[in-house]
Amino acid sequence: MKIPPRFIAASAVAAALLLGGGSTAIAAPAPAPAVASHAAVSAAAVGDICYSALPGEAHDTLDLIEQGGPYPYEQDGTVFSNREGILPDQSSGYYHEYTVITPGSDDRGARRIVTGESNQEDYYTADHYASFDLVDYDC
Repeated sequence: MKIPPRFIAASAVAAALLLGGGSTAIAAPAPAPAVASHAAVSAAAVGDICYSALPGEAHDTLDLIEQGGPYPYEQDGTVFSNREGILPDQSSGYYHEYTVITPGSDDRGARRIVTGESNQEDYYTADHYASFDLVDYDC
């Protein structure tokens, strides 16, 4: 079972707060480095999708990610390399991919959730990485 990095970080923060009390200081993540022009164009190509507009199977996948699995496919939780260059440039291992089950499909289908290390940095693709939408949890 692979545990997404953000799940590990959230667990560490919770443990620190429980063990160290409320006075534990938590450093904010460092700001992202300046983005190259190619990445800026790619990042601009990422759309948004409301959490409520996602298919039910995507909600199921997001729930499994938060729980740390178990996942339906061996590939779930593996590193997503961003070879297409659509998502913002990040270091290797930053993104992980998970299958969104497609009813009626006899294989994994084309739908995925790709997570980044930041909390609620979840991208949905319905077309096998040709396009991505950042999940907006506030709508």
